[in-house]
Amino acid sequence: MEGFRYVGDKRSQLVYDLDEISDESVIEELVASEQFSVFGPDNLAEARNRGYRPRAV
Repeated sequence: MEGFRYVGDKRSQLVYDLDEISDESVIEELVASEQFSVFGPDNLAEARNRGYRPRAV
């Protein structure tokens, strides 16, 4: 995940901002599930273009 700020959960279509996350266990579970997506360009607008909604954790 290094080098990326926004990571999407393919199961729920939620996107997480790694710079603002307070509960690391959510991301650890997401990585373990292998059901995540990263975006290029790495910004919230691109995540929204792909149908993801922001999620605060």
